[in-house]
Amino acid sequence: MKKKIFISILILLLLAVGSGIYILAQQNFDMVEQDVEIQTPQGKLTGTFVLPKNYTGKLGLVLFVHGDGPVDSTLGDAYKPLWERLASIGYASLSLNKRGINGSEGNWEHQTIDDRVVEARQAIAWAKQQSMIDENRIGAWGASQGGWVVPKLAKEEPLAFSLLLAPGINWVQQGLYHSRATMEKEGYSEAEIQAKMAYDLEVNKLLKQQAPYEEYLKIARKDRLMTEDRWMFAGKNFLSDATHDLPNFKTPVLLMLGAHDINVDYKNTEEVYRQMVKPELLTVEIYPDAEHRAVHIETANSELRAIWLSLFAPRQITVPAYNDSIERFLKKLPQHQS
Repeated sequence: MKKKIFISILILLLLAVGSGIYILAQQNFDMVEQDVEIQTPQGKLTGTFVLPKNYTGKLGLVLFVHGDGPVDSTLGDAYKPLWERLASIGYASLSLNKRGINGSEGNWEHQTIDDRVVEARQAIAWAKQQSMIDENRIGAWGASQGGWVVPKLAKEEPLAFSLLLAPGINWVQQGLYHSRATMEKEGYSEAEIQAKMAYDLEVNKLLKQQAPYEEYLKIARKDRLMTEDRWMFAGKNFLSDATHDLPNFKTPVLLMLGAHDINVDYKNTEEVYRQMVKPELLTVEIYPDAEHRAVHIETANSELRAIWLSLFAPRQITVPAYNDSIERFLKKLPQHQS
């Protein structure tokens, strides 16, 4: 009996050790990550600079422009599979911690979209000083709120390309869409949805009036209470609309959309991009099984599946077509082929 117990314990230990070794192997990405600091008039920025392990000649570079929230440079390691893929085709990646995160000085909720454009330009200026970077092959990746930053950046910098994942178009319309789509998914009645939409419009009215935080608190719903910093952030940015900035694109654009996106109305986004970006510059990829972050809808709806994949198969968190389409797009660029 004791022998059977010993064997069972030994098997469990071996399984645990084997699983640990496998997880470590899956988290080992074929690239070199470097911590960076960039000094700016607005305070120090920290981030991550990623290079291929082995390369010859100059590298292209992708600057990552985050979406909403207190995002660190790796997006909780979620960027790493894409960084690895980019490294495999000769591209470096540069991603900064938002202000107030991991040593970046300041407060990201005190920034405007224009502030973020300035920050992106400072990152590009730093990248151009790195000897291995080809300054003619610097482009930007932007997601969600980054969709307001990158088109403005394209006016100020000669971007070689732009990669946009579920970019926002109009802040107010996107917010209303998100409220409805989320509540429909969670099974709320039409009357409840209409009540929430009316509340959102009331909040937007106060924002338009530049009302102080105290006025907002008088009507605020306790289950969706904004902090004072968040109220400031919304007040500075809620009029954002990318429509008239999209003609700033003068180089190839890859627009990537998930058909199950409840944050951004992907059909409206595609329509506006097709109207405002020159057809010869625009490539559109729609992922039929993906949500806002290009994550498979089954993974997005299962916390257990998401945890399992993040540990045992991090390269499978996003739908395969996401990384594939970025690689295909970049390889077709004249600068890549030259």
